[in-house]
Amino acid sequence: QVQLVESGGGLVQAGGSLRLSCQGSSSILNVKAMGWYRQTPGKQRELVAEVTTGGSTMYAESVKGRFTISRDNVKNTVYLQMNSLKPEDTAVYYCRFTAWARDYWGQGSQVTVSS
Repeated sequence: QVQLVESGGGLVQAGGSLRLSCQGSSSILNVKAMGWYRQTPGKQRELVAEVTTGGSTMYAESVKGRFTISRDNVKNTVYLQMNSLKPEDTAVYYCRFTAWARDYWGQGSQVTVSS
């Protein structure tokens, strides 16, 4: 079964850190990019960070300098290290694999940052 499995969400105090992981099943091939998105109630899902096969990265302005995205192509896994978390980072975080044939999405991980 083709799927993405996320882990690492949770509750943390402001200023703390969390690390999200997203592993894709081995049947997902030709992945061009891996990314993390987040969504809060009543708002559209927004891109947080993305990393391409070649290692190029991009970040939303709101997380630059605090979040780091990385990928392990052998394990078909993408990570999001989140430091200096703020209450406004509270959201459901989704990973996304962009492949040649289609996109794949993770199930979502709740991240809650308390003030």
